Parts: sequence; structure tokens; C-alpha cells
Amino acid sequence: MSIDWNGFRKTVSAAREIVLVSHIRPDCDALGSELAMALILRKLGKRVRIVNGQKTPPNLAFIDPESEIMEIGSDIQPSELNDTDLFLVLDTSAWVQVGPMREVLENTPARKAILDHHVSQDDFGAEVFKRTTAEATGVLVVEAADALGVELDAAMAMPLFAAIATDTGWFRFSSVTAGTYEVIARLVRAGVVPSEIYGHLHEQETAGRMRLRGRVLSRIEMDLDGRLVDTWILARDYEETGALPSDTEDLINHLLQIKGTEFAFIIVGQRSGGFKLSFRSRCAVECNVVASQFDGGGHKAAAGAFIEGEFADVRKRVLDHVRESMMAASRT
Repeated sequence: MSIDWNGFRKTVSAAREIVLVSHIRPDCDALGSELAMALILRKLGKRVRIVNGQKTPPNLAFIDPESEIMEIGSDIQPSELNDTDLFLVLDTSAWVQVGPMREVLENTPARKAILDHHVSQDDFGAEVFKRTTAEATGVLVVEAADALGVELDAAMAMPLFAAIATDTGWFRFSSVTAGTYEVIARLVRAGVVPSEIYGHLHEQETAGRMRLRGRVLSRIEMDLDGRLVDTWILARDYEETGALPSDTEDLINHLLQIKGTEFAFIIVGQRSGGFKLSFRSRCAVECNVVASQFDGGGHKAAAGAFIEGEFADVRKRVLDHVRESMMAASRT
């Protein structure tokens, strides 16, 4: 699947006032892609604002040193976006993922476009620029810069490196290719210092996050002779450990470190109610297909969803579905 970069260039060229949007519970790929894209578009003389449905998590605040990413309804009101010519949605194609920005996007008369690498897709009434084989949306932003004739600089390179490094598990996921390293080499040449980004992300742990990690690991359950692994976080765990909801990021990847794991999921209780589901796969069972059963989406190897209900019922529903999917796949 190739992206029509000529079409993308025309869409951007026709707009003066551009608002960038990404998903709630934003990660580095979402935030880094937005920040770099804003810098790229400003090089072209565009007026750009970044408005998300939720605030940037405190542990990722380093990626936005100027604190320019706004939260709708808090830092900016929907009526202040009425002059927008183009809403560019990055790193998601799902309505449920844009949170409070959905109402803005549904009601705007402005043009809409999507730049994304996820498989799942809702009808945004937007022009879609997507390549599902891309390692990260950050890679697509690098390609967008090339298509728009903008040279990457150090300010763009930092958030882009964070986006790509985190969405590839620091280059250990199967999505990584020789091209990934070629892009990373460009970012390093532009001025990024990888060790600094790693330090911001992985060497600033709080006691609360460490305690929460301990609970997650202590609750690990194994099924299908260890091929299926799951764990969970309850809403009360945040207060009891002193952790923040953003401290749950990447905890599921610890499950993949267990020898023999083919599929893993974590159920994360939300303070506002309900549960976030995160899936990871190393087998024929595709995460995005599993997530779609719970109105979620993502990639074959990684996906997520949100579900309401009591914890015991939620875990049983998810566990039963994944178990049956794995058993069915092993029979074919």
C-alpha cells in the first residue's frame, strides 16, 4: 500500500489554518508525530495548532518542551477552532480514539485528512493517507516532510525519534526493516541524541510506577500451557501504589519476555470507569481482529480496545475469546 503524497501535498497546500489531532491516552508516536508535523507545516507558512482529547501524560511532557499541545475543553474551546481550514488526524483512524475531539470533527465544515499506519478504520469523511506496513506514524511524517520539500532539523528529529523508537519497542519488533534504520540515521544526523531520549523515557521511574509494575507482574496468569498470558490493573491500584494512569504504558511488554508466550493481554482499570484492553501477539491470532470484537483496533501484532463492565466478567469475556481464537488457529 503506497501513499498518494502528491494528493497529500495538494491537501496541505490548500489550507492556511491547520489543527492537528491524535488519539486519547497519547503515546510518543501520537505526540511526536504531531509536534514534528507542526514544525514541518510552519516551515511552509501554515498556522498550526495541536489539540487533543486528553492532556499529555506527565511522563511524556519532555517531548513538548514548549507545552504547545492543548486539551480541548480545557486549554481551548471548540468555538476557537471555527477558523480551521484542515483538521489533520495523526496515528488513529478510529472515532473512539479521538475522545472529546469527536464532536468537533463530526460537526466541522472544514476539510479533514488522516495520516496513519493502523489497520482499523472508521469513516471520518476524510481523505485517508495510510500505509499499514509502516513501523510508526513518525515514519510517515518523515516521508511527508520529504514530499513537502522540508528539510528535517534537530527540533523535528527529537520527537520523531521518540515516536519511531517507542512504536518499534526500541527496534526489536518484527515491523523493523533496514529502512527503519535509514530513517533513524537521518534523524541522528539532524541532531537527535538517542541516549537523551532513552533517559527521559526509561530512566525517570517513580516509586509509584515501580510498585504498580510489581502488582502487574505478581498477577500474571498463564493458559494454554503458557502460550497465553494475561494480567490486570484495577482502578484502586493507582491510589494504593501512588502511580498515575500514564504509568501503565508499555507494562504489557513485560509479558512478552516470558518464554513461550504467543499472545498476551492486559486489562487496565480506568479511574473514570471501564477497562482499557491492550493485546500483543506472536502467533497467527491477529490483535486487531481480537480488538475488533470489543470495538477496538490496531495492528496484527499490537492493538487495543475499551470495555465496560465488572472486572471478573470483563476478564472472562476477553480470556474466553482469546483462548478460543488461539485454539481455533491451532486447529487450522
